[in-house]
Amino acid sequence: MPGSPSSSIMDQNATNSTQGHCGLSEMPARTFFVSVYSLVFLASLALNSIAIYVYFCKSASQSSITVYLKNLVIADLFVCLCLILRIIKFASTSVEIQRIYCIFGAPASYLNMYSSILFMGYIAANRYMRIVRPLETHMLQTVRSTRYICIVTWAVLLCLLCVYIAVFVSSDKENTPNTFTVFLSCESFHNSLLKRIYLVMHILCFLVFLSVLVSLILFYWGNVQRLRQAQRTMPEKPGNTQLSKSKRNMRVLVAVFCVCFVPYHMVRLPHTFISPLLHDCTAAQAFYIIKELTVLLAVLNASLDPLIYFVFCKTFRAQLNLQRFQQRNQ
Repeated sequence: MPGSPSSSIMDQNATNSTQGHCGLSEMPARTFFVSVYSLVFLASLALNSIAIYVYFCKSASQSSITVYLKNLVIADLFVCLCLILRIIKFASTSVEIQRIYCIFGAPASYLNMYSSILFMGYIAANRYMRIVRPLETHMLQTVRSTRYICIVTWAVLLCLLCVYIAVFVSSDKENTPNTFTVFLSCESFHNSLLKRIYLVMHILCFLVFLSVLVSLILFYWGNVQRLRQAQRTMPEKPGNTQLSKSKRNMRVLVAVFCVCFVPYHMVRLPHTFISPLLHDCTAAQAFYIIKELTVLLAVLNASLDPLIYFVFCKTFRAQLNLQRFQQRNQ
């Protein structure tokens, strides 16, 4: 009967069973993610340490593309450092560890991910303007303007980060996870206001990603068309070699961008809308693992971006003393 001691015991057992089945400690891929994220962290830390050393300790050259690349290195380094909290989150089943990650680790990861996306878009735009106007320098291609663009980008992203953290901390006492908690996801700690902010931010971030993706495709297509036109009208023109290199460089940038960020955004926004509606542990677990695999691809960007530094920056190749590759690209 409802309200009887036996009924209460049965309800409590059912609750415990539900929590045990859907808790983070029972996620079968926990060990896998801890291991893979640890490898990505070590690789990213090594590669970005080399990039930091080259750009900030050895290289004295200053150009608009170098400024963007330096900021991309900084964003990648912070993505790498944020992986420490993510690894701890997967290695621990503590609610407090999860809460700390959701307050600081998750928003910091988003900030650095979208700063990387924006800087990759800026690099592509800069290279495309070099192709369109090879003999003149547009105002947005000056070092001074480039620095202002980078400062404004970081300032806007940091403001959004501070708003999210401030609202999270101020409402933290209200944010007690429900009885049914799927892997103690960050959404479990959100109150109604934070849920709305979280949703709006995800939509804005998706629009930023979509804008950069479309821009990259258009810049690459414009480069290809310009090269075809030049080869058709003046096949022996010396500038065609430079256009071919620009096409290759842009292809590398688009490939890295698509591999890392397209799968994540194809899954992340649907996950934001659908995951609160899932009350079947098996389906929730599968959806969660798919989302985490796309997150893994996204953070892999910190390990792949050194390829962009290599193909876009002769100074980077020269400072690494890779003479054979340098001569091939000159």
